[in-house]
Amino acid sequence: MNIDDLRQEIDRLDHELLRIFNERASLALQIGEIKKVLHLPVYDPDREKRIFARMSNDNPGPLENEAIIRLFERVIDESRRLERIRTKGI
Repeated sequence: MNIDDLRQEIDRLDHELLRIFNERASLALQIGEIKKVLHLPVYDPDREKRIFARMSNDNPGPLENEAIIRLFERVIDESRRLERIRTKGI
């Protein structure tokens, strides 16, 4: 593979990540609606710890676990922000 081929593969993966991020956000919004009905807080630190532990355990590399956790922290932060905007008042 040459550099253009590799970049095309990165572009393909970026498109797939975009789809996955939005699908994940849609699911988070559904959870936010359920939390609103049940009067549960948006932030669940225990759930986040379990996600970070699972991602660290499943990480094959080359990214280090700390990098994976930082990436997932950002994804989760944005999902939480979206939940708060859409479900106001939690």
